[in-house]
Amino acid sequence: AAISLLAGSASAQSVLSAETGPPGTVPFTAMTTLAEIASANKIANFQVADSQTATNSLQNLAEGKTDVSIAPLILTFLMKKGAGPYAKLGKEKGAELISNVRVLHTYGYGGFGLFAYNSASVKGWDSVKGKTILNGPPRGAALTNSRGILTLVSGADDGKDYKGIQVNWGQMAKTITDGSADGMMLPVTFPDNRITRSLAAGEMTLWSIPKDKWEGPGMQKYVKSPGTGPLVFDLKDLPPQKGLTIVSEDGIWRSPQTVGAEVVSKDMDFETAKALTAAVITNADAFQKKAPYMA
Repeated sequence: AAISLLAGSASAQSVLSAETGPPGTVPFTAMTTLAEIASANKIANFQVADSQTATNSLQNLAEGKTDVSIAPLILTFLMKKGAGPYAKLGKEKGAELISNVRVLHTYGYGGFGLFAYNSASVKGWDSVKGKTILNGPPRGAALTNSRGILTLVSGADDGKDYKGIQVNWGQMAKTITDGSADGMMLPVTFPDNRITRSLAAGEMTLWSIPKDKWEGPGMQKYVKSPGTGPLVFDLKDLPPQKGLTIVSEDGIWRSPQTVGAEVVSKDMDFETAKALTAAVITNADAFQKKAPYMA
């Protein structure tokens, strides 16, 4: 779906194409809020394509096919190295492409969690072996992180110890509810749009990373890796959600979170880039209040 956010005034300086994630997510809300503020302040008009895979969006921007993109920072690292989803590019081409990219501002996308219907066979981190786990879209940062975190916490590898299935973001809610998977290992926000929609089909449990696993050297190294940071908070700070139980042995949520950015081409007019970044800083409260999960 394409969302056009065009100012009524013809005085806006330019029309910028942009790519972001699916509705109900932090990247989507951040990009569309930026578009609204840019339009209102006559900085630029945005034409936003949503439900895009970040891996493809970053490459599109680096190749000059779009003007503004979301970019989980693990992807900028992998593109520079010509690794992971960019292995076909090779290191030389990947480094060349990433040199075209500049960051406007950074923000956290949310955490990661294992969750399942209470009626399902997945009952926590130690019960995923031999199961079918929905762990992300067909490629991209979310899938890379979901696989890595599940391996660190449960010792289970996709394709060896459990069957991982992937679907496009737009199909996630249907796949969660249709019984295709025994459990889900996905990005989560608080509240989470996909979980909220899926609760109509039954009560669910969401598991935080156990404290001992969190404090272990493997996970502590992981949260310091490119594009990743810690997300730790007291669950008492969350309003209760009917039908959802969040499990933590001491009431503290712990998980890695994806750190991302809005990125543009190095060739963008500097004054436009500066004005967009200034608009984010000036309107920080508007970003945090745009949706319940944004803060």
